[in-house]
Amino acid sequence: MTDSDIQGGPRAGAEFAAERAAMLRAIAEEVLWTNRYLGKTVLDPRVLAALDAVPRHEFVPADMAAFAYENRPLPIGHGQTISQPYIVAVMTDLLRCEPGHRVLEVGTGCGYQTAILSRLVAQVFSIETVADLARVAAERLKRLGCANVQVRHGDGYLGWPEHAPFDGIIVTAAAPELPRALADQLAPGGRMVIPLGPRGGDQELLLIRKEADGTLSRHIVLPVAFVPLVPGG
Repeated sequence: MTDSDIQGGPRAGAEFAAERAAMLRAIAEEVLWTNRYLGKTVLDPRVLAALDAVPRHEFVPADMAAFAYENRPLPIGHGQTISQPYIVAVMTDLLRCEPGHRVLEVGTGCGYQTAILSRLVAQVFSIETVADLARVAAERLKRLGCANVQVRHGDGYLGWPEHAPFDGIIVTAAAPELPRALADQLAPGGRMVIPLGPRGGDQELLLIRKEADGTLSRHIVLPVAFVPLVPGG
């Protein structure tokens, strides 16, 4: 796998190289531990290359930089978190990204998942309900060279109908049930990865697939714990 196999975007340098390698090993180990849920023991090499390339320390508060490559979520303010690298890897892998795809992300947060996607697909449209997070993420992604990303402040439950349909939709916060607007904006043959379940209760990561006739299939992947998807914006 070489950089020529993936799209442009942020690229990590020598700084934190050992920490990035340790993060990838931790992801690989957790994939092995959870293979009964995932149905596989190895993730897409393109996804792992993207995680290796994106400088995660750029997406966390300065006082958290030393912990950026640990395989755990970290606070980013406003009651939100940057997701555990393993979860980012699994959710991205489930999308089966292709270079020509157009992907909707619901829940930009700090922009880390956005940056991963930007290296794998043609266009990423990302919505964030917290105005400050949307603004800072957009500025950060622009500074890091993610030219194929658009970020907007808005209600993730409504999606981004002006740019629909999408080949993939990834939701980085838990909804109590599948938002109808997002299902409608998924292209036939497309995939949506979304955590469903109540705040503080049992949540499950689901893979939603839209068939050619528009029907949806659901596959429960694994138990998860996400911050809630907040309507509004």
